Amino acid sequence: MQNKIEKTVEWLQQQVQDAGVDGLLVGISGGIDSAVVAHLIQRAFPDNSLGVVMPCKSNPNDQESAQSVIDSCGIDSITVDLTETHEVMFSKVKAQLQEKGDYNEDQERLADANLRARLRMSTLYTIGTNYKYLVVGTDNAAEWYTGYFTKYGDGGVDLVPLVHLTKGEVRDMARELGVPSKIVEKAPSAGLWEGQTDENEMGTSYDMIDKHLKGEEIPEKDRKLIEDMHKKTEHKRSLATAPPEF
Repeated sequence: MQNKIEKTVEWLQQQVQDAGVDGLLVGISGGIDSAVVAHLIQRAFPDNSLGVVMPCKSNPNDQESAQSVIDSCGIDSITVDLTETHEVMFSKVKAQLQEKGDYNEDQERLADANLRARLRMSTLYTIGTNYKYLVVGTDNAAEWYTGYFTKYGDGGVDLVPLVHLTKGEVRDMARELGVPSKIVEKAPSAGLWEGQTDENEMGTSYDMIDKHLKGEEIPEKDRKLIEDMHKKTEHKRSLATAPPEF
């Protein structure tokens, strides 16, 4: 794992050099993936890395966790509260759809959550432009394969250093890097609504997805669920679809 860390840090440094920019930034949620990325980019660029905390109708515990990550790696940080921005934008869109008679209440929770992710993406790129930093993503192999991320939200990034690591490997890397144990051990959650957890939402566990990605046998219901998620989310892993040249 130490070798993986060293190689990843070197890769991050090379990407910055190749892009002709000055450093890296990441959105710190208080979860394990962003904690690992924060530690990695701080190692790669001790004086040119930034952690961005973006509460948006968030649980205060998430901000406390994010601060513990910042303290553990010593990364420079900034906080931008997006709650009011989200409320204004979502309410305006909702009002217009209601006026048109087309508002779909069944999709409200998902639309609300995805807008939060996309506002965070826009915030990261605005700050990244200010500093001339690349935006670093936090998706691991399990999330990438199943499409468990918001297109043009947390999936809208420049670099994905964890994309070949299973969730279990991310935990191992977190321990090696010195991520606080309370972050390593807590149930993965995007913090989208009260009581939300990744595994409850997906209908399977990261352990099952990790095993499947490693070619191990898992129950058929889990295998089918994972493969269905992979197929339905292919568009998230591709550039915008274009027709053939007519």
